[in-house]
Amino acid sequence: MGEGCKDKGKKELIGRGFRTYLRIFTYAKPYWFRITIALFMAQLVAATDGALAWLVKPMMDKIFVEKNLEMLKLIPLAIVGLYVVRGLGRYIQNYFMRYANLRMVMDLRTDLFKKIQGMSLAFHKSRSTGELISRVMSDVSVVRSANVDVIKNLIRQIFTIMALLVVLFKRDWELALMGCLTVPFAGVLIDRLGRKIKEITKASQEKRADLSALMVDSFSGVRIVKAFNMEEQETKRFRKQLHRLYALSMKKVKAAELVSPLIEFLGSLGAAAIIYVGGMRVISGRLTPGDFFSFMAALMMMYGPIRKLTKVNNTIQAAIAASERVFEVLDMEPDIRDAPDAVEVKGFRESILFDHVWFAYPDDPDTWILKDINLEVEKGEILALVGESGAGKTTLVDLVPRFYDPTQGAVYLDGIDLRKIKQASLRALIGMVTQDVILFNDTILNNILYGRPKATFEEVVEAARVAHAHEFILQLPHGYETVVGERGVRLSGGQKQRLAIARAVLKNPPILILDEATSALDTQSERMVQDAMDRLMVGRTVLVIAHRLSTIQKAHRIAVLDKGRIVEMGTHRELIDKGGLYSHLYKLQFSGEEPLEPVLLGG
Repeated sequence: MGEGCKDKGKKELIGRGFRTYLRIFTYAKPYWFRITIALFMAQLVAATDGALAWLVKPMMDKIFVEKNLEMLKLIPLAIVGLYVVRGLGRYIQNYFMRYANLRMVMDLRTDLFKKIQGMSLAFHKSRSTGELISRVMSDVSVVRSANVDVIKNLIRQIFTIMALLVVLFKRDWELALMGCLTVPFAGVLIDRLGRKIKEITKASQEKRADLSALMVDSFSGVRIVKAFNMEEQETKRFRKQLHRLYALSMKKVKAAELVSPLIEFLGSLGAAAIIYVGGMRVISGRLTPGDFFSFMAALMMMYGPIRKLTKVNNTIQAAIAASERVFEVLDMEPDIRDAPDAVEVKGFRESILFDHVWFAYPDDPDTWILKDINLEVEKGEILALVGESGAGKTTLVDLVPRFYDPTQGAVYLDGIDLRKIKQASLRALIGMVTQDVILFNDTILNNILYGRPKATFEEVVEAARVAHAHEFILQLPHGYETVVGERGVRLSGGQKQRLAIARAVLKNPPILILDEATSALDTQSERMVQDAMDRLMVGRTVLVIAHRLSTIQKAHRIAVLDKGRIVEMGTHRELIDKGGLYSHLYKLQFSGEEPLEPVLLGG
C-alpha cells in the first residue's frame, strides 16, 4: 500500500509539472495564425520524407532492374521537386515558429518582471537580486527552448514517423511489426532518463540563481572588495559556485547523451533481425529488391526522428522544471494590494494617524519592530524621528506609502485606512528622499523626470535650481543628458543627494518623507544639501528621520523611539529639559563626546 501511495504521489507530481508547463502555451494565443501555418508546413515536410522513402522502390525496380529510361528521367525530377517543397516548407515553418517563440518569451518575461515589480518590499527583502534576475533571464531562457519550437519538432517528427510507418506497412507489415518491437523498451528508457533530467535541471536553475546573486553582490560591492584586497577570495567563491553548477551540468550531459546510444543499440538489434528475415524473403522471391530497400530506407530514416523525439522529451523535462520556477512567482499574491473597494484620494487635507500600530516582518512574526504606536501628524507639521539604530524609525515611515501594512492596528490618511486607498493615488501624494540615494543608469534629465514623467524641461531645470543642482549639471560634459552610471556611480554623494531632492521637488507632493543623509558629505556639500532640503520642506507635511541638529531644531515636534516604542514626544527644548533618552542621545552626539556609533542614525 505504501508503494502504491508513493507511485500515485509521483504520478500526481509529474502531472502537475506537465500542466504547469502547458500553461506556457497560453502565451501562444495571440500568434495562433502563424503557428497554424508553421504546423501545416511541418506536416508537409514530414510528408516529403515518406515520399522519398517510397521512391526507393521504383528507383530500384524500374531503373536498376528493369532499366526503364522514362523512369530514369522522372524520378530524379521528382526527387528535386520534393527537396524544393521540403526546403520552402522548412523555411516558412522555422520563420513563423521563431517569430511566435520570441514574442512569447518577450511577453512572459514582461509579465514576470511586472509581477516582481508589483511585489511588496517584504518579498524583495526575502530574495536576492541575483535570484530574481535568474528567474527572469535564465529560467525563461530554458522555457524558451521548449515552447512552440518543441511543438514544431514534435509535430514534424511524429508526422515523419507516421509517413514512414505507412511505407513500412505497405512494403511488408510483418517486417514492420518486427521493427516496432523495440519501441516499448525505448519508451521506458526515454521516460526514466527524462525524469532524471528534470530533477537535475531544477537543481541547476537554483545554482544559477545563487551564481547570479554572488555576481550582483561582488560587482555592486567592488569598492569594498578592492579596499579589503578580497579579489582572490571573491574569485574562489565564484569558482566554487561555478564548480557546483558544472557538476550538475555534467550529470545532465550523462543522462541526456546516454539516450541516443542506447536507442541506436536497440534499433540495431531490430535492423539486424529485419535484414536477416528480409534478405531471406528477397532470396525466396517473396520481396523484390525494390520493396526491401524501400523498407530499409524508411526504417533507417525513422531512427532520426525517434532520436530527435528523445531530445524533445529531454527539453520538455528541463522546461517543466524551469516553468515551475517561473509560475511559482507569477502565481504569488502580493501581500500589499488594493482592496476591491479601495478608493482614490485626490489630496491631503488633515492628518496622518497611527492608531495602535504593531509591526513584525512576515518572515519573523515573533519579533516586534513597532509596538503600540499612537501618533498623529497634522498637515503642515514637521515631525522628526530620532532614536538609536534598530529603534524602528525607517519601518515607521515605510508604513505611510504602504510599503508594509501594520501587523496590528491601522494607519489613516484623513480618516481613511490606508488599506482602503488605491496605492497609486496614495503614493502620488508622497515624496521620498532616502539615505541610500537610488539613481538609475540613465541621463540626469530622466532621473529627475522620475518624479513627474510628463513635466517640461523648464520645470526640470527649475526643480534642479531649487535643489542647488543646476550649476553642477551644466558643468558636466553633456549637461542634463549626462548618463550618471549604475546607481549614480559617476556623481559625488552630494550631487546624488541634490538630484534626489530635485526629483522630489518636481513631484511636488504634499507629504514628504526624508531620511537625511548628510553625515558622509563634506562641509560644503552638506550645507548645499541641507539648504535644498530646507527649501523642499517649505509648506509640506514632513516625516524626517533626523540626523542633524539643524533639522531637529526646525521640527515642530520630535518623536523619540526606543525598541519599537515612542518613549518621548515634544520640542527640542522640552525634551532637553526633561533629561530623558533624547537628552542623553543629544549629549552623546553634540557635547564633544565620541559615541561608539552615530546614535541618531539608522532605523
